[in-house]
Amino acid sequence: MWVRPVQSPPVAGTAGTMALVVLLRGINVGGHRAFRPKVLAKQLAHLDVVNIGAAGTLVIRRPVTRAKLRAELQRRLPFDAEIVICQGREIVRLVSQNFFAGYPVRPDIVRFVSVLSRRTNVAPRLPVSLPSRGKWLLRVLARDDRFVVGVYRRQMKVISCLGALDRVFGVPITTRSWTTITAVARVLDALLEPGGLALQCIRREP
Repeated sequence: MWVRPVQSPPVAGTAGTMALVVLLRGINVGGHRAFRPKVLAKQLAHLDVVNIGAAGTLVIRRPVTRAKLRAELQRRLPFDAEIVICQGREIVRLVSQNFFAGYPVRPDIVRFVSVLSRRTNVAPRLPVSLPSRGKWLLRVLARDDRFVVGVYRRQMKVISCLGALDRVFGVPITTRSWTTITAVARVLDALLEPGGLALQCIRREP
């Protein structure tokens, strides 16, 4: 089981780490709850927003409280959605860790990060494999505070396994690929001082 080091890499108190990251859950999935995050990003231009991909991943580069941001998102979204908000420094710290030792890059395996909607005392013993018997489709490798990191196979059946993570951890979970999370880190890096920490902390793929 991976255990987070006692001391995390030092993170400068710069704009990149003060930024907020928004993850919307369950939009543009199987043709349901169709939505264009780019449109939302334009509506939030006053917050200097960068949209990443079509799943609803936004980097909020201008200072705003979480409460005000959540309220504005709820007002502008055309449907109710789970809204997860993280601090930029949490993402910077996350990408600095080497979670995937022993899991080299393969075309049939996806590295992922799931974010708990809130902190919970539920702490299953890791690693967790789903299904629990037979060949695994999804494997949770580590947990870092609200972040759950793992790998899954590129198979349709894995959708039910991702949904089962809510029950495993006892709270709703929102998932993104590791590729998306590193793209977020690169946006944050652009806000940091020259030679900022975000890109320095993204480990090379083994």
